[in-house]
Amino acid sequence: MSDYAPSYDRSALLAAEAGADARARFIRLTYAHLAGALLAFMGLEAVLLNLPQTPALVNSMIGGRYSWLMVLGAFMVVSWVANNWAQSSVSLSTQYLGLGLYVAAFSVISVPLLYIAERVAPGAIPQAAFLTAFLFGGLTLTVFVTKADFSFLGGALRLVGLAALGMIVASILFGFNLPATLFSGAMVVFAGACVLYDTSNVVHRYQTNQYVAASLALFASVALMFWYILQLLMSLQRR
Repeated sequence: MSDYAPSYDRSALLAAEAGADARARFIRLTYAHLAGALLAFMGLEAVLLNLPQTPALVNSMIGGRYSWLMVLGAFMVVSWVANNWAQSSVSLSTQYLGLGLYVAAFSVISVPLLYIAERVAPGAIPQAAFLTAFLFGGLTLTVFVTKADFSFLGGALRLVGLAALGMIVASILFGFNLPATLFSGAMVVFAGACVLYDTSNVVHRYQTNQYVAASLALFASVALMFWYILQLLMSLQRR
């Protein structure tokens, strides 16, 4: 889920109100850019996980008590910048910079999780990727077939997201462990709701020139779902 609802350029049409050809082009470009972002993420992870410096990078990111908190803070700042750039109605190149920055930032922050998963839960990464694709496909089909408008979820999702972030920060600051299976399962449900919200925006809220911003929002929700499905699988395999 993107941090922002779609912003509007008065000179452009909502995709929902555009002609069939313009609407189809917008949807095609949105999902083509999403596919490109996912491929870029996979390529970056393949490189990052095989660098000789990766163990040291992982240790620096999660080795200290407050290291991960600083990493999360940096990621939030970068995400805010990336979203602003992707929402730009002035420059298409700025929108692409925003999408690229977000993908790169998520690739870096995912290194510790994937590095650990490769070692403690063999096979969990492809399983998580398959489950994410299956759930994302089902939720996407639900929105496009029913044409339901899930934009009403936006406010609740932001509140839940802030609450979840608060719990994560509190667990780091005060040294308590969140119940891994329960929390990861709840966040998978949350990510599913984000997919419904963002896909609904693709159908109803975005303008025909906002395919880069739409693809970033979808990538963020897919990435969040993959992250917590992988954590859930790791938690279940440890039992």
